[in-house]
Amino acid sequence: MMGTPSGRIRQTILNWLKDPAAHFPAGRCHGDPAETGVTARAVAAKLGVPRRTAAAHLDFLSALGLLHTRRIRWRTHYRRDEIRIAEVARMFEKGW
Repeated sequence: MMGTPSGRIRQTILNWLKDPAAHFPAGRCHGDPAETGVTARAVAAKLGVPRRTAAAHLDFLSALGLLHTRRIRWRTHYRRDEIRIAEVARMFEKGW
């Protein structure tokens, strides 16, 4: 999962979402990205890919439980789930 080229993109996204204020400017309407999360559009702009591509990566990470989602109006905002990420990291440290 994380060893493929798209896995590197997902790792990059997770790293950016660790400190979203440093990587994504505050939105015009919805405040601090650390609190509300980051949209697929913002991730797509930073990656230089179409929004649908970024949304697919974000949806995959959400399906794994690594990201929380929150709907604000018509957009989905994504934030890291630090507890789940720590659980997954412990599983890899133990060797499954």
